[in-house]
Amino acid sequence: MTQNLAEYLEQSAVRYPSRNALVDPAGRAVTYRELNAQADALAGFLAGRGIGRGDRVGVVLPKGIPAVVSLFGILKAGAAYVPVDWTAPAGRSRRILDDCQVRGLVVDSRVLDVVPEGPADVLDVIVCGSIDETGARPGSTPYHLALGRAEKAPTRADDPGDLAYVLYTSGSTGAPKGVMISHGNAASFIDWCASEFAFRPEDRVSSNAPFHFDLSVLDLYVTIGHGATLYLISEDLGRNAVELARYVAAHQLTVWTSTPSVLMLLVQFGRLHEHDAISLRLVLFGGEVFPIRFLRELRRRWSSPVFYNLYGPTEITTACTYARLPTAIPDDREAPYPIGFPCSHCQAIVLSEDGCEAGAGEEGLLFISGPSVFSGYWNRPSENAAAFIERRGARWYNTGDVVRRDPADGFVYVGRRDRMVKRRGFRIELGEIESALHAHPDLQEAAVVAIPDEDAGSRIVAHVVPGRGERLSTLALKAFCATRVPSYMSPDRFVFQDRLPRTSTDKVDYQALQRASIPA
Repeated sequence: MTQNLAEYLEQSAVRYPSRNALVDPAGRAVTYRELNAQADALAGFLAGRGIGRGDRVGVVLPKGIPAVVSLFGILKAGAAYVPVDWTAPAGRSRRILDDCQVRGLVVDSRVLDVVPEGPADVLDVIVCGSIDETGARPGSTPYHLALGRAEKAPTRADDPGDLAYVLYTSGSTGAPKGVMISHGNAASFIDWCASEFAFRPEDRVSSNAPFHFDLSVLDLYVTIGHGATLYLISEDLGRNAVELARYVAAHQLTVWTSTPSVLMLLVQFGRLHEHDAISLRLVLFGGEVFPIRFLRELRRRWSSPVFYNLYGPTEITTACTYARLPTAIPDDREAPYPIGFPCSHCQAIVLSEDGCEAGAGEEGLLFISGPSVFSGYWNRPSENAAAFIERRGARWYNTGDVVRRDPADGFVYVGRRDRMVKRRGFRIELGEIESALHAHPDLQEAAVVAIPDEDAGSRIVAHVVPGRGERLSTLALKAFCATRVPSYMSPDRFVFQDRLPRTSTDKVDYQALQRASIPA
């Protein structure tokens, strides 16, 4: 087993030294030899400052080559990286860095306000970008100087149980909490991907996910581990559907990884019929439900590649179940596809409310066990105790997701336990209402939230985005829902939006919608 994730880079630097490892959003490329040397230099600098095994180092950088160098340099030093969204409010970023007690920080010069307050000798700050020495924090070291401080990487104490990175996720409460992933956790998932998807050196792989989102673990390490080339998609390019579709064709990408929302954007606005994507052989998506009508249209436009739906929370290291989709989506299908069967490195059980294992067709909570399951949340002992159960001599993580087992298709995703509400005595899964609205031909997007109500228990608010040029009425939408869901599930209110708010990981921002749904 890989002892340190940096080994994926080190091995490829030996096998494929002159092959391009990365191509950044501006088209600049770096070879495996160059990437490894730069990461070695950064690791040497960090070690020279006393940063090593057990320490955490924050990374607040835009998508680019310096960010990847930083991740591998931190790993090579034996420390763990803590990636933070560089576009997030400074206060939130500081809270994350403070909570994780980072020993070092690699930060873009444009967002120095994220640097936590405190003595300069407690935190080493490396500044990237165009550097204004008068504006930098005292004691900061410009990135280009940091890379010149050491000739070789330090020795490190490699252990698969060592912490590799901490990803902060808001969860259902909105308070960021750090998910601790070890080298062994990540390697078990990466090695499964390598076996299942057969990456090869000739592959050209998209990197859509930001590094603070767990889907990036797949495209970064599986690509680097195979000597393939990773194409870093910037935030701006990822939001421009036409340019993104053109980019796929121009660079002849062979493997695509992203959330469904990026693919939905391409389907709606990318003019896919104008851009040849014949080079694609794999399309991997995960992170949220893919509405079936957009998936159907994408399958028509991208008919050559194999499509996989990957399911799994950050706590399981990206994915624990997967499903290979058919080459054609039937016109009469309305339900999303199942999340499939457990990956070979994971075990799964479904428990009903009484704690017994659910039978075929019965709903229950999904629990996962295996080497990819995280060790716990950073500094959250009470939540760690509640997140796991002991059963069959193993430790099982409660995903909080409700599923039912289908003998033919594997697990069918029903919804989140924390998105199930009671209304006038009826239990309602908000995702089922969303699925009904996704079938409306004149809606681009839909998201449903519930707010407290003294009389009914919950009031259901549907936020919808009409198609371009479409004029919809609340009455028409209620009539449509009446044909799809029982009357007790019909939304109380419809809110028309130009677009739905998204998190930095391209998921619907339900917390923002929740706040917007509460009357002033």
